[in-house]
Amino acid sequence: MNNHVTTHQAEEDTRNNAISIYVNGEIVPKNEARISVYDSGFMLGDGIWEGLRLYNGTWAFLDEHMDRLYEAAMAIDLDIGMDRTSLIQALEDTRNANNMITDAHARLMITRGVKKRPFQHPSLSQSGPTIVIIVEHSKPKIPRPINLATVPHLRGLPMTQDPKLNSHSKLNCVLACIAAEKAGADEGLMLDVNGFVNTTNACNFFIVRKGAVWTSTGDYCMNGITRRKVIELCQTNDIPIYERNYSLVDTYGADEAFLTGTFGAQTPVGTIDCRQIGTGEFGPITLRIRELYKALIEQEAKQ
Repeated sequence: MNNHVTTHQAEEDTRNNAISIYVNGEIVPKNEARISVYDSGFMLGDGIWEGLRLYNGTWAFLDEHMDRLYEAAMAIDLDIGMDRTSLIQALEDTRNANNMITDAHARLMITRGVKKRPFQHPSLSQSGPTIVIIVEHSKPKIPRPINLATVPHLRGLPMTQDPKLNSHSKLNCVLACIAAEKAGADEGLMLDVNGFVNTTNACNFFIVRKGAVWTSTGDYCMNGITRRKVIELCQTNDIPIYERNYSLVDTYGADEAFLTGTFGAQTPVGTIDCRQIGTGEFGPITLRIRELYKALIEQEAKQ
């Protein structure tokens, strides 16, 4: 589509051409970072990941990200092979190898490792996990509000693929993104199994109606750390916040809508299914939440 925008759009930074990447205990130049074609993540999407933002030398909400990562590893019966302290040190070593202080984004990925044969059974992965850490210079540059299109792809049930799990298996979200792009939008708005509004293919979703903030019940959405922080900020700053079931009818009539995620923090939504939401720009509640979140990040970076 023309003028396509994504929620992970960043300023071009030529320094990323020469970054170093952590691969299984070694920090190597970008063009030398390799994993096996037999790796479980490549073959099956059998792995977990975390995305983290660096602000003034501090990884924002690092403990929460590590909690989520190790909980996910337990859920899929994956032995990371490193304790939290060692994994955080690997993250810091990668950051320091790239001389990064702020405006950086890390993708920490762990798979079940290299398989003996190209089939799915976990017992075929006998060499231990594959751990890769990519840290890039990354400053969000989203030139306009995001436009959404409702897509047929759902956030599923916990017994199929729990949406709370940050897994490498993201095909349903990729297909949702493709469907949205085919419809002329930037991202796909995904419903839950009951037909209620849930998330986009990449971010959690909020609307504002008559001064109150609404988001999904949380039963089928991503276990978003930024989402949780926004809910807490509303609760502690006298902004009415509701985790509830709501429909597309409620959404189309919203005064504001915005997305949350580690990369973009809070991103305004301009249109949904070609219907303008509010003014189509940042609304006053979204701006207030954004300022509160910025203050929270500054406080986090001082600790």
